[in-house]
Amino acid sequence: MTVSVATPQGENILVGPGNPLLLIAGPCALESEELARKVAAEMQEICARLGISYVFKASFDKANRTSLESYRGPGLEKGIETLARIREELQVPVISDIHEVSQVAPAAEVLDIIQIPAFLCRQTDLLVAAAKTNKPINLKKGQFVSPWDMENGVNKLRGAGGTKTMLVERGACFGYNNLVVDMRSLPVMRGFGCPVIFDATHSVQLPGGSGGSSDGQREFIAPLSRAAVAAGIDGLFMEVHPDPDTALCDGPNSMPLDSIETLLKQLLRVHEAVNP
Repeated sequence: MTVSVATPQGENILVGPGNPLLLIAGPCALESEELARKVAAEMQEICARLGISYVFKASFDKANRTSLESYRGPGLEKGIETLARIREELQVPVISDIHEVSQVAPAAEVLDIIQIPAFLCRQTDLLVAAAKTNKPINLKKGQFVSPWDMENGVNKLRGAGGTKTMLVERGACFGYNNLVVDMRSLPVMRGFGCPVIFDATHSVQLPGGSGGSSDGQREFIAPLSRAAVAAGIDGLFMEVHPDPDTALCDGPNSMPLDSIETLLKQLLRVHEAVNP
């Protein structure tokens, strides 16, 4: 159940049992190139020092925002160009979301991992097109989907030739404007032969909780992350921002950049305890 991710240096990051933790982290959406480069560089340095595999994330387009006024990102063309420059200059792997089949080919030219958003986890045409790129796929579990039903998504990818799938837990709908994480989902999805990633920041999101935008409870990022690592996962996904209160999207559920190293050190101790 190990997934290999090719890096810009021509090396491979191995994700799965017995390998270092993977951290996928960066701002929710691409804001300025300067901010993205700052986050990528600092996270790359921290993870290298701690022995954590790192992939930079940022969305070129967030097509599922709450309202028309919500910030979506720079769009496909400009966003892919920015990610390509960050990838080349910092020699860091990059990941971003795709929302339409038409985005798959241009995104695959740059991205080291292709991400399928939670709301689109059942979109067969999108999954098939992504699988045919032969890139690793980070498939997010929909908030409305049970962990055992995610095997159907895995089988769609495999049926289309996709052999490098990672599954992401990001909480399940719990009434209105609220999510809850069922830690049982982590070993359930791992049972499909895929590495499992815990999305620590979207799991504390309150969808639509601010009326025209989502809210969040970032104070729960740390305890949920510790619980997920203790339950047995292969990596974490976190939205990280230098100043979450001024972030253009998902600020309330983003992790402050200056707090991330302390949390990662805690998570490594938990990981070592459950993987002696």
